[in-house]
Amino acid sequence: MLRAAIAFFILAIVAFVLGANGIAGLSMEVGRMLLIVFLVLAVISFFVNMIGRRGPR
Repeated sequence: MLRAAIAFFILAIVAFVLGANGIAGLSMEVGRMLLIVFLVLAVISFFVNMIGRRGPR
């Protein structure tokens, strides 16, 4: 998911340089949304791992 977000950001930069502002804006929004979803899932995974961890065996 993080790779997809980075790919959309790169696509947005290339589209902006080439003058396609509509595509650049759309790609930037999709990349931002994927990045936010990735970060939320990473934080949830971190907390679930910390809560689910038992003491030393």
